[in-house]
Amino acid sequence: MIVPKGPDIGRLIAYVGQPLLLLFLYDGAIVLAYKVAHWNWIALPHIPLALFGSAIGVILSFRNVSSYGRWWEARTLWGSIINNTRSWGRQVVTNVRWQRAENESAVCDMQRDLIYHQIAWTHALRQQLRGLPPLDELHGLLPEDVLLELAKQKNVPFAIQVRQGHLLRQCLERDWLDSLQWASLDTTVNDFADAQGGSERIKNTPMPRQYTFYPRLFVQIYCVLLPLALVQTMGWFTPLGSTLVGFIFLALDKIGRDLESPFDNTIYDVPLTSMARGIEINLRQVLGERHLPEPTVPIAGVLW
Repeated sequence: MIVPKGPDIGRLIAYVGQPLLLLFLYDGAIVLAYKVAHWNWIALPHIPLALFGSAIGVILSFRNVSSYGRWWEARTLWGSIINNTRSWGRQVVTNVRWQRAENESAVCDMQRDLIYHQIAWTHALRQQLRGLPPLDELHGLLPEDVLLELAKQKNVPFAIQVRQGHLLRQCLERDWLDSLQWASLDTTVNDFADAQGGSERIKNTPMPRQYTFYPRLFVQIYCVLLPLALVQTMGWFTPLGSTLVGFIFLALDKIGRDLESPFDNTIYDVPLTSMARGIEINLRQVLGERHLPEPTVPIAGVLW
């Protein structure tokens, strides 16, 4: 996610730099053909540019609203993961308790396992959504024999949740939880499963092809027609006006295409790395650990 820090003209130009350059060169060719070669027939001043532009603007706006809706839903789902993770940490350290003093060490180990499994689930889900190896971030969080077992699974985050369920069952059987406390923790795990399912739905259900293909086609056709309609009235200044208007439509089209896939591991993504790191810090803090990871900071204006 690009972090706002004031105008960035270089990035703004580079955003649609190549198609904009091609449009500028095309505009220049049209002007030379009209003014130098005297191809007067190339001018088409009666093209209803305002009508075409309004229609394309409506189409792009509708598509961009849909794309932003997907991006914001992804951010909302991960916001719920953050909130429920804090609840999970609080529930684990306050509800999973020992009844006899000799069980204190075992209960503390169980608390640590439950919380470390949640950290591992968060990182595994982040990696899986971005199409990266989900086990790469789990070393040091789970035992190596557990990682070897998880490596055989198709859906690593789900497998981790199953292990969390088994751990909660052990707590119930050892009287470290009562049935109401177990039900509360199990409900929190279900909330994590709902957020994972929602994220996977966004990841695995791309925007309909028509939403991507036709707006882009319409913008390209409009940019081709622009200098033909303007060259008679604007003359040598046609590239200036045409490129400026074309830039607006090209940028709108690209914005929609960038936002429609919030888990593609690009600079326009929901900042999963930053949120996962924040979750890890919160959960380690609940355990009373002193040496906490540093929060993720923007790199070149991008928060990953």
